[in-house]
Amino acid sequence: MISLVAKKIGMSHIYMENGSFVPFTMVKLYDSCVLEVKLSTDGKNYDKILIGYDNKNIKKVSKSVAGVFIKKDIPIHKKIYGCNITKNAQYKVGDSILAPSLLKQGDLLDVSGISTGKGFAGVMKRHNFRGLEASHGVSVSHRSHGSTGQRQDPGKVFKGKKMAGHMGVDRVTVKNLEVLVFDEENNTIAIKGAIPGTNGSDVIIKISN
Repeated sequence: MISLVAKKIGMSHIYMENGSFVPFTMVKLYDSCVLEVKLSTDGKNYDKILIGYDNKNIKKVSKSVAGVFIKKDIPIHKKIYGCNITKNAQYKVGDSILAPSLLKQGDLLDVSGISTGKGFAGVMKRHNFRGLEASHGVSVSHRSHGSTGQRQDPGKVFKGKKMAGHMGVDRVTVKNLEVLVFDEENNTIAIKGAIPGTNGSDVIIKISN
């Protein structure tokens, strides 16, 4: 299934008729077009496609990116994204990708994005450690991670040890989020729940299998 690229607008909530509280995230789909289709020749059951999206403020597009579109006689878009599609799907270079033909209210989506950066974080925030005791001899190390290694054997800290460090700015995918509202006129979607990324960041949307 082809992926859609959207911009995260922000979160809000609604109250249902039964009084339940439902949070949702608004995203605006980009106008996008097919830039290139690469047919699989090694027996794989999918083809690959390049999508150009975000045709706003194209004066800031680099010459190298603009040249790709000019060479194919396609309107210039600022960004390019590649994804897998169903084998022998009927897409051609220059085709516009229309969300109404792919999505409808009630569909389940997998949404991928870059998580919000949180800087250097301790183990309690980063790995959900409970911390050390509040008293009984513990001094000025209540939120520390404690011992990190062993004694002479093996005499080192193993790779992957949960420690304090940089948190966020990771590629995260949240699966099976329901489409609450699809506004075709404004090309916006209300997705139930939270999705990764800051407001204004790009997210990739796929229909769940």
